[in-house]
Amino acid sequence: MGTAKFIFAGAAAITVLASSAFADDKTGMVTSINRLNNTISIQEMQKGTVGGSAGGAGALQQYKAKDAAMLDAVHAGDRVTFTATDADGAGTLTKLQKQ
Repeated sequence: MGTAKFIFAGAAAITVLASSAFADDKTGMVTSINRLNNTISIQEMQKGTVGGSAGGAGALQQYKAKDAAMLDAVHAGDRVTFTATDADGAGTLTKLQKQ
């Protein structure tokens, strides 16, 4: 019984580590910023060459900034790289950098 628990715990740890390792930065363009609510809307850019088009516009997403100071360095129209988490259907920015 102890060996089975050890194997399942190891498999769970590998799954958690692998999911965070594959979380890469996304790129997009800032469409709007609400500094009163600490939210930002970003038009995500698609990666790859699906259908022969290079980097078309993806979905528009609104995120809550983890830290209000993150929004000070960007303005509407800026291209950015960002990382976000999704908790309970609400996206939260964990990293935001102007390109």
